[in-house]
Amino acid sequence: MFVDYAEIEVHGGSGGDGHVSFHREKYIPKGGPDGGDGGKGGDVIVQADVNMSTLLDFRYKKVFRAENGCQGGKSNKSGRNGADIIIKLPAGTLVKDLNSGRLLADLKPDGEPMMIAAGGNGGKGNARFKSPTNQTPRTATPGWPGESWTVQLELKLIADVGLVGFPNAGKSTLLARISDAHPKIADYPFTTLVPNLGLVKLSDYRSFVVADIPGVIEGAHLGKGLGLEFLRHIQRTRMLVYMIECIAEDPQIPYNMLRAELGLYDTELLEKPSIVALTKIDLLAPDEKAKLSVLPSDWQPISAVSGENIDRLLGAIARIIFGA
Repeated sequence: MFVDYAEIEVHGGSGGDGHVSFHREKYIPKGGPDGGDGGKGGDVIVQADVNMSTLLDFRYKKVFRAENGCQGGKSNKSGRNGADIIIKLPAGTLVKDLNSGRLLADLKPDGEPMMIAAGGNGGKGNARFKSPTNQTPRTATPGWPGESWTVQLELKLIADVGLVGFPNAGKSTLLARISDAHPKIADYPFTTLVPNLGLVKLSDYRSFVVADIPGVIEGAHLGKGLGLEFLRHIQRTRMLVYMIECIAEDPQIPYNMLRAELGLYDTELLEKPSIVALTKIDLLAPDEKAKLSVLPSDWQPISAVSGENIDRLLGAIARIIFGA
């Protein structure tokens, strides 16, 4: 099951309390203070795991606590530090404070682990309070509590190319044709209910990752259909491929509608490099293909079913991604 959003609680460990004690041994019945400091509480750390692809686990486990630090001991012995807790998340996950929206971590595939909730410092033992005017302090301080947050986890898939189009535009068929992905394909809208990723391998050994998201419908930016739920997954892509059915009476109209929906969701999507793929040309009669000539010359007429012009489309994508 694909899950791309979750809310969890994270708690850094509390620091251990400082200790009150005095040195005692034979012939030294009244030694000085030797209470040690408390140990530091453990931190909460998040780390990207490239083997994870969903936040499903976090639907069931909601609370994560690092270990508390231990109390200080005699003979100026500091308490043991609490163990950190490491939370593994899919690469591409944003971790935000739920209340303020502050970004705590943005996990990249090759990024370093990031601390999102610090453990508290340990308290001071009474040895810390010895002074010329106070030779036998009986004071120690408690450990500090760790940081605690309720955080939202938001997964944004990391891909080079995002396929966008209205339902039944042929996105999943194209993904299956050009990559190793096996999305569900059927001749009715909303066959794709979750994003799919596929790795495309070119003949010159270069490769790129393509993301296919559920079809966008008019009003998607307002939450209609499945568009708003999954449009976030094309925000990280390097380019977009607009999938437009060539059998539409005027393909320019659905293209403009699609661009409008994306712009209302995030204007930066409109600034990404893009290609228009005119799909399903295998359904056109020979005399109907003449109407394609009035469309922009850089639009790519293709058939994911027959494979017609697929290599040309992949070449155009490669020129944008790799610059050659």
